[in-house]
Amino acid sequence: MGSLLIQERPADGAPSGLLVLHHGRGTDENDLLPLGDALDPERRLHVVSPRAPLTLPGWPGYHWYVVPRVGHPDPDSFTAAYRALAELHDELWQRTGLGPENTILGGFSMGSVMSYALGLAADRPAPAGILAFSGFIPAVEGWNPELSTREGLRAFIAHGRQDPVIDVSFARRARDLLTSGGLAVEYDESDMGHQIDGAHIPLARRWVAHTLSPPQALRLRQDQAPDAAGES
Repeated sequence: MGSLLIQERPADGAPSGLLVLHHGRGTDENDLLPLGDALDPERRLHVVSPRAPLTLPGWPGYHWYVVPRVGHPDPDSFTAAYRALAELHDELWQRTGLGPENTILGGFSMGSVMSYALGLAADRPAPAGILAFSGFIPAVEGWNPELSTREGLRAFIAHGRQDPVIDVSFARRARDLLTSGGLAVEYDESDMGHQIDGAHIPLARRWVAHTLSPPQALRLRQDQAPDAAGES
C-alpha cells in the first residue's frame, strides 16, 4: 500500500468496476463513502476513498494542496498529492485487477480537482470517467490537461450556481474545454451553494452505471429496449 490512508467498500461479489472518491477540503477518507453507496446502491463496484496527505495550521481535516487562490493550486503541495495519488491508483489497479478502463475518478471540491488532474494528465492512463462535483480543472505550474489521448473518457460535472467558494464559471470552463476536446460530458447546474445537490445524485448514479457497465450488459439493454416504431 502507498503512503495514503484509505477506506474501502467492497462490492457484493466480483466487482465490475472501481470508483475512487477524493474528498473535499478539510474532511477525511470517511466523508464520501456514503456517496459511494448512493451512486452504487447495487454494490457492483469496489469503492475506495483516500485521505489527503496535508494538514494545515488552523484548519480542520485534511487537504490535497495549499490554496493561494481559487483555480490555482500551490505547485509544490499539488505535485506531492498528485504523486501520492498516482501511486495509490496504480496499486489499486494491480491489487484489484480492475484497470483504468474500469475506473471512475471522482470527488467533491478539491477532490474533483485531483480527479481532473489524475484523469487528464499526459503521463497517466485514461480512466473510464471523471465525476466532478463543485470543482475545476486546475491551472498549475508543471501540469497541463491532455485531451487528444482521452477519446473514450466520459465526464459528469455538477455545480451550484450559488457556490460562494468555487464559482460556477469554473465548471462551465471545464465543460467547454472537455467538449471542445471531443469528450462526452454530462453537465448539470442547480441553485445550490458549495455542496452536492441531492437532485444530482440520480443523474450521477445513472451516469456511473452506464460508464462502468460491461459492454455485453449495454448491448443487452439496447436489444431489450422497445422499438420506437412499435410503441403505442
